[in-house]
Amino acid sequence: MNQSEALQKLLDLLEEKIMRLRVAKVTETDALGIFKVEKQIEEAQAECDRIKQEIENQNISSASCDLYRALLKLGYREQIISFKRFLKSQSIAAFLIHGSPDYGQRWLLNRLITQHIRYGTTGKLVRIQLNRIARRRDISALWRELRGRVGLVGKQHTPSEIVEQIYRWWQTQNVILAFHDVDCMPQEYLQQLIQDFWLPLAGQAREVVSETTNYQLLMFLVDYEGDLGKQNTLFVEKLEPSWEPEIPIKLPSINPFGDHILKDWMNMIAVDIEFDTLPLIEEIINDTEDELVQEILDNSDNGIPELAMSEICHLCECNWYEEKDRWLKY
Repeated sequence: MNQSEALQKLLDLLEEKIMRLRVAKVTETDALGIFKVEKQIEEAQAECDRIKQEIENQNISSASCDLYRALLKLGYREQIISFKRFLKSQSIAAFLIHGSPDYGQRWLLNRLITQHIRYGTTGKLVRIQLNRIARRRDISALWRELRGRVGLVGKQHTPSEIVEQIYRWWQTQNVILAFHDVDCMPQEYLQQLIQDFWLPLAGQAREVVSETTNYQLLMFLVDYEGDLGKQNTLFVEKLEPSWEPEIPIKLPSINPFGDHILKDWMNMIAVDIEFDTLPLIEEIINDTEDELVQEILDNSDNGIPELAMSEICHLCECNWYEEKDRWLKY
């Protein structure tokens, strides 16, 4: 018996108990006895309400999980293929994720970590929010933040000591570095981050990768404005024989979800039995997918990814802004 079935059985027993207590109250003549029965009914009803809420929460959680798994199949094909192509070549790499606002950069980052990195969710993750420190006048704020994130406290540790700490972690586990809001950081800071941090780290790891470890060492630079994607000097875009992991990779720019992407996604989930409970499946099966696609496009400024996912959540009776706080861990 699973938890849902156990809760439902307990609920049935409580409702039967409440019914019996109400019958007992009718036949009770003593005032104290009536009071005791009323208290028992009140306590049983409170427990009944609690279990009903727990069952409802489980149903919501189940629907949320189904929708999350369905959305993980929507869009970002070019970015994922490019990522997998480079990762197949090397276990050490840095990637730029970029696009216009609301294009789902963090959503893509989470997809890459959870779906396309071996043991991606069990390794060491260092997450830096650069918008918190970008207004500082020198790069020392970045080094302080990074020192704290890797557990180096006390004296003013140098970038090389930060590199050494992360290198030691990588000997026994995957290490994923995620720098959010790189668009908030002056370009010269980014150049210093790459020159003084990533190049030494990747270079040191490359020297021993085939000898001592097969763990992955990955850095993600997440641009939420699309500005860095216009820079051609810091990144490579294609896997060439001359490419080395020290050089960061610019993944393809994220584009809106066009009607063909949405239709292909709907057809994909419509034939998968695990998504049969999603409310929009019935409309797809009833041959109204064209209307659904147009509705999503109309309400998402022509397929802006996060707005499109928000509209899909709305059609599935979920709130995107609440759900994504649970879905996005990285």
